[in-house]
Amino acid sequence: MLLIFRFIIVVLYSILVCILGSIYCLFSPRNPRHVATFGHMFGRLAPVFGLKVETRKPEGAEHYGNAIYIGNHQNNFDMVTAAKIVQPRTVTVGKKSLLWIPFFGQLYWLTGNLLIDRDNRAKAHGTIAQVVSQIRKRNISVWMFPEGTRSRGRGLLPFKTGAFHAALAAGVPVIPVCVSNTSNKINMNRLKNGLVIVEMLPPIDTSAWGKDQVRELATHCRQVMEQKIAELDKEVAEREASGNI
Repeated sequence: MLLIFRFIIVVLYSILVCILGSIYCLFSPRNPRHVATFGHMFGRLAPVFGLKVETRKPEGAEHYGNAIYIGNHQNNFDMVTAAKIVQPRTVTVGKKSLLWIPFFGQLYWLTGNLLIDRDNRAKAHGTIAQVVSQIRKRNISVWMFPEGTRSRGRGLLPFKTGAFHAALAAGVPVIPVCVSNTSNKINMNRLKNGLVIVEMLPPIDTSAWGKDQVRELATHCRQVMEQKIAELDKEVAEREASGNI
């Protein structure tokens, strides 16, 4: 019964946000500030799933400037966890096929996110150049998931290098965003599903890395994130065990 109630609330809320959001965005289409606005609105669904989401940012994070944000991509619940910490003028990179999802696809495009053709390898090679061009032209930051797919409980997957090529080419830092484990955590028929911590880490300066060190940069960032995620998972487990959430 709880599952059905949650499903109805999520569907109705999402459709309402997408329709009204799309109308709102028509007055300033593709404005990159919209992504954070509506990302945070989807983040408000967290309590519907019985989640308490705690966000952490370094002091002065709002003044970081343009960057490539990288996050661990676990599952569809990233829409209500990681979305809560998206910064203004930050857009995401998604598949062109997202455009055909009723209501959501239209909002996704109108808010200013970037759409790429991942199924076309020839076009995919131009994705990095497109990201770099957009960072410079629109004065934006870009959020990417370097794992390339949802991990679905397999831990932090190996990183692809696209995000790091883009950071080096654009001359911007990489900012990791770590989300504690949500895999097998959420039972839709359970009232409370515990704590999730989303933490933004300090920027990683890319100026010390050459273009021939992209793989090393990716490995370094992955190690930083893997360590932080392990720390967050431990903290969550301890706080949930003690009831301190």
